[in-house]
Amino acid sequence: MIEGATEVIFETTSPEQTEAAGARLAALLLPGTVVALRGGLATGKTCLVRGMASFFAKGAAIHSPTFTLVNEYGAEHKLYHLDLYRLSSILEVADLGYEELFEPDGVCAVEWAERAEELLPARRLDVFLEHAGEDRRRLTFRDCGVMPDGWQERLRDAV
Repeated sequence: MIEGATEVIFETTSPEQTEAAGARLAALLLPGTVVALRGGLATGKTCLVRGMASFFAKGAAIHSPTFTLVNEYGAEHKLYHLDLYRLSSILEVADLGYEELFEPDGVCAVEWAERAEELLPARRLDVFLEHAGEDRRRLTFRDCGVMPDGWQERLRDAV
């Protein structure tokens, strides 16, 4: 793992480990946080969000919102999960009413965040996911002003 003041990089070796990292991450996030997920197909974005959703939903069925575009998990503390894969323009993202999803009542995880770059808040957590061979995934978490002190150590403990 390589650590910096605002960045953590590590590898997971299974989908279950990626989910565990997502659950640990979710426990660190404050309401109003936007998590921008970036990476190619099958790099673990949905796996990471499934772990996040398990923290918020406490046992509810979790699935990718590819066809519904937005899923919501949790009651008191919410996770909004957007999957922008099927959208072809920034106008389609704007039509979703995304501003309401960036409200302080929950956390918003955005898969394929690069498709909405101009709409994302400057203060957010960027997560870059890459293939690292077989079931391994390299995850880079870059804080843009939203993570609490000591988040790097606590996230690393998930792996």
